[in-house]
Amino acid sequence: MIIGFTTVIGIIAFLYPFWLPTVATGGVGGAHAGTAPVILTTLVGLSFLALLLEAQRAAEHALLVALLGVLVAMNAILRFIDVALPLPGGFSPIFVLIILTGYLFGGSFGFLMGTMTLLVSALITGGVGPWLPFQMLTAGWVGLTAPLCRGPIQLLGGVGRYREVLVLAVFGALWGFGYGAIMNLWFWPFASGPVEQYWQTGIGFIETVRRYLTFYLATSLLWDVAGSLGNGLLIAAFGGPILRVLRRFQRRFAFVLRHVPLSEGL
Repeated sequence: MIIGFTTVIGIIAFLYPFWLPTVATGGVGGAHAGTAPVILTTLVGLSFLALLLEAQRAAEHALLVALLGVLVAMNAILRFIDVALPLPGGFSPIFVLIILTGYLFGGSFGFLMGTMTLLVSALITGGVGPWLPFQMLTAGWVGLTAPLCRGPIQLLGGVGRYREVLVLAVFGALWGFGYGAIMNLWFWPFASGPVEQYWQTGIGFIETVRRYLTFYLATSLLWDVAGSLGNGLLIAAFGGPILRVLRRFQRRFAFVLRHVPLSEGL
């Protein structure tokens, strides 16, 4: 319920400028300048509440929360490398763990993996700004939707085989485009430029979509191609070994408590 409520808040945060009668334009710097701190505080608070509830459910869940902390730290370091090195376009190594953990441990785990990775890495790299809550939400949605891969993988009979990694690689490649397309929306209603590429109050839904597609093709497509290829190739190369390590952890620490009657025990 908390993850669902957070998702609803995130969707509203992305789309509410389109519902306003007027929106100040002129540059990315002014986008969500007043609302971003509120969104960030709400998002962080709900994420930590979800972590607290997970940690209190059972010993198994507490161990998963501990694993989440370790993986978030590792992913934050990967993003630090991503920022420090001149990688091409939207290429980033952080989505591999977000996708694989969401697929294996569930959407809630994947959502928290995405949001916490972006938060911690932003604090490390100095990437805190009005864009941060939107990055956290979108990365969280990447992990949240990762369990959708389970159905196709089961149909292909690919659990533990190359088909499993192939499906996950395709999923990661698609999200390479999806992440960029969604992230553009945090500033696009506030930006200005050629009329055929930017939003204006009063235009209809179809015209809004047409202008956004024109904007995306002109400014973001090549950037997101690098992100898509990066996600797909990294999962194809390292997805199998990472899944084996994560499954070993899952088998070692997953258990079920069974109450045995005293007479049976004797």
